[in-house]
Amino acid sequence: MATLQLTKETFEQTIVDNDMVVVDFWAEWCGPCKSFAPVYEKVSEQYPDAVFAKVDTEDQPELAQYFGIRSIPTLMIFREQIGIYSQPGALPEPTLTDLMEQARGIDMDQVRAEIAAATEEAAEASAPGADTGEPDTSEPDTNEAASG
Repeated sequence: MATLQLTKETFEQTIVDNDMVVVDFWAEWCGPCKSFAPVYEKVSEQYPDAVFAKVDTEDQPELAQYFGIRSIPTLMIFREQIGIYSQPGALPEPTLTDLMEQARGIDMDQVRAEIAAATEEAAEASAPGADTGEPDTSEPDTNEAASG
C-alpha cells in the first residue's frame, strides 16, 4: 500500500476512520528522512491493515507544531484514535517491523482503562478541596474551638 500524504484537513478524519495509523513527520531537506523513506515504504507493504501516512512538516507546519515535532523524522502510531508511540529518529527495518508488532499487540481496552483512571485521578486532584499534599495554611476556625 502506498503511503498517504496527510494535511491539517485530512489528519483527524484519517485517525478516526482507521484502526491503526502510522505517521512519518518529514521534510524534503532532511537527509535522515530521505534514508528512512524506503524503509517506511517497504514496511508499509507488510501491514496492509494499517494506514501508513506522511506529513511534510514544511507544507504542514500547523500539524508539526500541534504535535510538538522538534526533530525529524518523527514517527507516531495511533491505535483506535489513541496515540501510543511518538519518537524521533530514522529506524532500521527490523526495528520498525518489531515496533509494528508491538503496536499491534497492545491491549487497547487496558490502555483506555489506564487513560480513564489517570483522567479521573487528575480530576480529583484538581477538584476544590482536594488534598494536594501541601500543608494547610488556612486560619483555624476559632468559633468552633470557642464553642467546644
